[in-house]
Amino acid sequence: MIRKVSSLIFLFVAFSGSAYAINFDELLKPANPLETSNSVVNVQRQQKVTLTKNDLYNQYTIALDKFIQSNVKSSYSDFKILIENTTPLDYRYMTLAEKMAYLGFFDLAELSLSKITDNDLSYYLSEDIKRFYFPSVTLSKIDELYLAEMYSNILYNDQSEEVVEELIKSQNLLNKYDYANYIVALGYFKSNNFLEAEKHINTAISMNPKNINYKKLKSEILAETSKPKNVMKIVDDIKSQPMLTKTFTKKVKSIEEYALYKTKKNEFEKKYHLAYYFYLENELNKSMRTLQTAFNTKKNNNKNVYALLSRVYYDLKEYEKAEDNAVKACKIDKKNQIALTVLGDLALRDKNYKDAVKYFESASQNVRAAEAYQRLGKTKKAYEIYEKILKTRSDSYEAYYNMALLDKSREVTYLKKSIAINYDFKDGWIDLARCSIENNDFDEASRYLSVVKYIDESDFRYYYYQGLIYKNKGLTSDAIRSFQKSLKLNPSYTPAKEELSI
Repeated sequence: MIRKVSSLIFLFVAFSGSAYAINFDELLKPANPLETSNSVVNVQRQQKVTLTKNDLYNQYTIALDKFIQSNVKSSYSDFKILIENTTPLDYRYMTLAEKMAYLGFFDLAELSLSKITDNDLSYYLSEDIKRFYFPSVTLSKIDELYLAEMYSNILYNDQSEEVVEELIKSQNLLNKYDYANYIVALGYFKSNNFLEAEKHINTAISMNPKNINYKKLKSEILAETSKPKNVMKIVDDIKSQPMLTKTFTKKVKSIEEYALYKTKKNEFEKKYHLAYYFYLENELNKSMRTLQTAFNTKKNNNKNVYALLSRVYYDLKEYEKAEDNAVKACKIDKKNQIALTVLGDLALRDKNYKDAVKYFESASQNVRAAEAYQRLGKTKKAYEIYEKILKTRSDSYEAYYNMALLDKSREVTYLKKSIAINYDFKDGWIDLARCSIENNDFDEASRYLSVVKYIDESDFRYYYYQGLIYKNKGLTSDAIRSFQKSLKLNPSYTPAKEELSI
């Protein structure tokens, strides 16, 4: 059996004084998906417990650390306890399902999905998880744990060659499971044996032609060995199988940007696509630093760098820098969609709705333009745009959300559709809570608000609606504290003022 690593090694990336000294391939090495927490919370395994957000995070981190150390059986047990003991909340089960599938704990992913009570919220995510990660043949418990251990040793413990040497002797596993061939291909890939890696990933794909994760690895293998057009051919194949959720749509775009980074010959183009890859992976600071090294004398290249840099700065809430870079991009290219969209976002934020419409329409961002029209009070115009979008596309969670606000007869249906596409969409959860309160279903409202708190506990609307729930239950002092908290976060929020008679 392969030796297990006894301690967790964290990968730190150091940037030297010279921006051009960055080792871009080093930045792409696997790292711990979650930072470790300083505190540890023990779960009582013999009885049902209530886990807070911090408890859930800490327990997840403990289980993940065990996985990274290749203590897979214990990791599996901890994750299972976590899934079975967490306070029932569809959002948590949805999040855990994706995490478990990524680690190769497919039956735990199924367990998480089985605990979701509202299929209207989760059916898109369930389909995407299975299409992206799941093997075609269900693994036995013993084989799943064994292959998960192999996966851990490849990714985190630098034992790719040992894994391959051991697995290649298990022909029964390779003949039975497409996932076993994927693990062998990954091991060969990490040990730079690209010929054997391609052979085994082709076998995995032939056994399970719908699995996108397998094709992702094939694109990475081809990026090391083949002509760029062959790499992009497999990427185009991946893109032809559209994902239903925002999470997985981003994963596919990330695959494309990584492939472009690996196949482009021009150094500055490579840096741009690497930066885009980091952006899609929510590594905003890495994206920013990489973009700062990507400028050259060619304006055509710089317009894209300025534009993406403006997007990164906007998401980092550095709005002056976002505007400065967006303006620079537009000076080179007046039709740059990313830069125009950032300028539209800035105008919308500053309540310059007419300017926002202009920028969004120039960027062909019809949903965003409709939102600006809505803010202007031109609801009929906005409704027509949303209606047209939903007739041609079904992946616009923003369109569904805003249609919910305009069409009360289908409000809940549209809100749930928006969350099904983007389950991290806070506004959708908040408005579902509002609808439940309006229908006097305060228990359901509390469940929706629990998700809001989990995503962003500093949202003033969370405290306002929580105050309404307390008020209904006769908990006057708690209600007052919640309304006061809402006003502290947003001093101009009129509904909270009215509740406090201010």
